[in-house]
Amino acid sequence: MDEAPFDQLKLVLARLERISADSVWAHRASGVRGALLRMLEKLENGRQVHRSDLKRLIELGFFILEQSAREKF
Repeated sequence: MDEAPFDQLKLVLARLERISADSVWAHRASGVRGALLRMLEKLENGRQVHRSDLKRLIELGFFILEQSAREKF
């Protein structure tokens, strides 16, 4: 696997973890984070993941982060 998606995956995971529990996006972030953690586990164990699924979840993670940030303003 390319390093860029793997690095993005770890970045999104770290950021989703930091969304405040008071945020309306916290519950959704938790679900996406869980799915990303399962993908990370597969990758670390040498198992295959669908690149399209990984891309979709990373993009969804970034979307949630953006919406959570907008919520603060």
